[in-house]
Amino acid sequence: MQDYLSESIELTSFYGRYSTIDNFHNQIEEKSQSHIDRKTLVNVLKKQNQDIDLSDLTQSNIESLESTDTFTITTGHQLCIFTGPLYFIYKIVSTINLSLALKKKYPSKHFVPVFWLASEDHDFDEINHINLFGQTIRWDSSQGGAVGRMSLSDFSSVLEDLNLIIGKGKNAERLKAIFNKAYSSLNLANATRILLNELFKYDGLVIIDGDDIELKKSFVDIMKKDIQDHSFYPLIASQSEKLSQKYKVQAFIRNCNFFHLDQSSRKRIINPLDDELIDANPTKFSPNVLLRPLYQEMILPNLAYIGGGAELSYWMQLKTAFESEHIPFPILVLRNSVIITTTSNIDKINHLGFSFEDFFSSESDLHKRYVQNQANLSLESKVESLSEIFHSIKDKFKDRVYEPMIDAEHQRQKKSLENLSKKLHKIEKQKHELALSKISKIKTSFFPNRFLQERYDNFIPYYLKYGDNFIKKLKEELNPLDTNFVVLPL
Repeated sequence: MQDYLSESIELTSFYGRYSTIDNFHNQIEEKSQSHIDRKTLVNVLKKQNQDIDLSDLTQSNIESLESTDTFTITTGHQLCIFTGPLYFIYKIVSTINLSLALKKKYPSKHFVPVFWLASEDHDFDEINHINLFGQTIRWDSSQGGAVGRMSLSDFSSVLEDLNLIIGKGKNAERLKAIFNKAYSSLNLANATRILLNELFKYDGLVIIDGDDIELKKSFVDIMKKDIQDHSFYPLIASQSEKLSQKYKVQAFIRNCNFFHLDQSSRKRIINPLDDELIDANPTKFSPNVLLRPLYQEMILPNLAYIGGGAELSYWMQLKTAFESEHIPFPILVLRNSVIITTTSNIDKINHLGFSFEDFFSSESDLHKRYVQNQANLSLESKVESLSEIFHSIKDKFKDRVYEPMIDAEHQRQKKSLENLSKKLHKIEKQKHELALSKISKIKTSFFPNRFLQERYDNFIPYYLKYGDNFIKKLKEELNPLDTNFVVLPL
């Protein structure tokens, strides 16, 4: 990602256009030449969202997709319960903000923020829990298969656990109402759709589920090429091999990139299948992580994909696969990364003599640096000076009769200084312990359980405190084309 963000020449063959606002001009032109079945897309979106309380803006955005002057900016994620880690929210805000920025730059075009539900993913353990106030809220279920199809009939106890933790108050009641509305759905895909719509409906967010028969029909030819002929393996393998000469390859390459999908399982396809089976049941076939991007870009008039570093890395394995199908490769935009803090914490960091960047060091390094930076309160030099004073006194009074008295006073004064030194060291140690405790507390707030905050914490504590202003503040502060790490005091 560092090389990508610095536009390193070593990476230019692995993506299309770099993510600058000016580069979208040519991206628009290229995507305009690509055939998209807009009518089917709009009909599917209307059908998928027919029972959802959409805003006028979202409805208008869906309708606008029939126009060849309308394009999408897309992000997506696994269907984490209650949105999972914070960066789930950041991805969506980045997508909304990029759509707005493009409208300002290219006013004759229309740009729609889209969230792609990863409903066909089957990694249940990654989506079934959140970390909240030092506790883990977990959905234990014996169901299998695509998570989006999972029933929520056993989800009520999860809501009960959450309600006990978040307590009472205006914002808590608003969240409870949203969650109860969402998770009373028949399945997790629809629950996630309702939840995201409630949080972002007035931003015009359009939510799409690729697990749809009409959309899958347009992907049948790709299915056959991959399942029967393994056509994409040499293309992706070659690109990945080039990438591996300097970087870790993110996604494992397989001969066949499809799963067989039914209500309770998602199993990798090993052997070729008959045309008739694929034609008759396209919804029974689910692309893996390496062919899902082709599916997405075939059915959406998409200009850019917003994702994290790992996501953008596996997209870079796919440039030649896109070229083989004459599908425009989208602009890859690294999502915004954020650490949320308080003005009080920023003041503490400055008072402790650190910068915010220092807190990316280990806790032990921070402690060591702080102690080393403090003044040395040792009184050893004063004890030595005292010895010199009493030595000079003895030189002045050379009569041996005074020596016992002078030596006794020297020892009393020395002992007094040593006791004072111990007291001062104790106070200094207490001062250090307080400061070191502050350092540890700040470090933990930025890296809870040694994870980056955005990868561990959920949005709920911030919504309880700030309500809708939390998301409003994110929208005000996040610029998806600014790749700097955002420190956001609230």
